[in-house]
Formats: sequence, C-alpha cells, structure tokens
Amino acid sequence: MTTQADSGSRGRTPLAGSAKTRSHSDASSPTLSPSMQARLPFRSLREWGELLQRHSGSGPTNPHWKPAIGVPVAIRVSPRARRIGLRIDAAERRVELVLPRGVSARTGLRFLATKRGWVEARLEALPQPVPFVEGAIVPVLGVPHRIRCEFDLMAPPVRIIDGEIRVQADPLPLARRVRNHLLGMAQAEISSRAYRLAASIGREVARVSVRDTKSRWGSCSRQGNLSFCWRLILAPELVLDQVVAHEVAHLVEMNHGPRFWRLVESLAPGGAGARAWLKQHRARLLSYG
Repeated sequence: MTTQADSGSRGRTPLAGSAKTRSHSDASSPTLSPSMQARLPFRSLREWGELLQRHSGSGPTNPHWKPAIGVPVAIRVSPRARRIGLRIDAAERRVELVLPRGVSARTGLRFLATKRGWVEARLEALPQPVPFVEGAIVPVLGVPHRIRCEFDLMAPPVRIIDGEIRVQADPLPLARRVRNHLLGMAQAEISSRAYRLAASIGREVARVSVRDTKSRWGSCSRQGNLSFCWRLILAPELVLDQVVAHEVAHLVEMNHGPRFWRLVESLAPGGAGARAWLKQHRARLLSYG
C-alpha cells in the first residue's frame, strides 16, 4: 500500500485548511510560450485574488442562479462525532449530514430542516459554475482568458494567445478540448518544476501525475510519486510554485515538522500567503469546467 504524506498528518496538501463549511447542532504543445510568459505580469497574491474575483461573474452563466435546499444530501455516520453536524461540500455542491452513532436519519433531517437558512446562504455564496464554453472567462496561471472558437485550419487545436484560449472548430466538444489542453499544460508546468526542485535538493521524483482531485492540491508517496490537482494551472504562479515545493519537500521530510517547513520556504518563499490564497479561492477554482 502506498503511504501518502498528508498536510494534517503527513503530506497531502488539502484544497483548503478546512475543505468544507461546517455547522453544528449547538450553534479546488501545452507549455507556455516565451511570448506568453512575458505577458504574465507580476502581481501580489492579493491582486491575483481581486482579479479572479472581478472576473468571477463573467462568461455565459446564469445570473439568476439561486440554489434551494433541494441539492443532494449525503448522510454519514461518524463514530467520533458527538453531535449532529452539517458540511457544505463546495467541490460536489452538496450538503453532508454527519450523525453520531445512535442518532437516526430522521432526527438528522429534522435538524437539517432547522438549518435551512444557513444551508441556503452558504450555497448561494458558492461561486457559480463556469463551464468551458465560448465566451467564458478562465484564468491561466492567474491571468483571465476568454474562450473563443476559431476557424483557421492552419492553427493548432488549442492555443493560448493575446488573452484568449482559442479553440479550433472541431466535432470534439469544445469543453473537452479546453479541459484536455489545460490538463496537458498543468502536467508540463508542474513536472518541470517538480523535477527541477527535486534535483536542487539531491532527490529524485519517480513520477508526476495530474488529476482532478477534489479534496487536495497535491500528495507525495513514499515511493516518490507526486500527484497534483490540474486546477493549479488556473492559480497564480506563486501559488503553483508553493504547492509543488510542498510536495517535493516531502521527498525529504514525510511530516510537517519545523525542518519540513524550513525546506519548503527555501524552495519557494511566501508559503503562508499562497496557502491563504488557496483557502480563500478554493471554491472559485473548483467552479471552472
């Protein structure tokens, strides 16, 4: 069995410090060309957040979307729970009802009914989904780009240029083409960073994989396999660098002790700001696609 480093215990980098909002009963070629990289201006993480927020309502999404309590509800019995709890799962856009042992589902659902206003408020606060369709605004390394179809038969299937994600008209669905391109870009960008950082500390990476993980940004196994969420390609480079450094550091320290954090900071300074940015914008990054 592969043992993974976990940010709460040993190395997994979660999508947020706390991935879900809670309530209790007592109260998220493919490489960038040099010309594109030159167009990516330096901004602080605060400025990247403001930029992302400014464009969060852009694109062909429904401005009147108002979710009701009728969203999916998952019921889970936890032997460690001492009271009924509610969690809003931003990744799945659903409600999770956590019950202590011995508490019936009916009792839990009655509690859920009393928290209807709390649930609706938090569901409405989630960012609206941004599907990959023509006209949608999608960040690439933190920079907003508009998806646009083009009919130039000499152009590549997907290219990122002049603030646009230009997609060649093709029978293959546009959304899949954009997603595949961003996945490839994430694989290339993350792999190059991971191998370079690992070499700088005298360690080897066995493999780098990119997936659409919903509960963590990255992980590191004891065999040296690194795994990352492809959505990191939507975040500013400062954030991407920090997550890669976090997992590479686990090649040396499979823990979160003082030596681990000193190593992360030496590989990619500014970790606290990057982690705060991810926690604040987690739901927004999960809304794309």
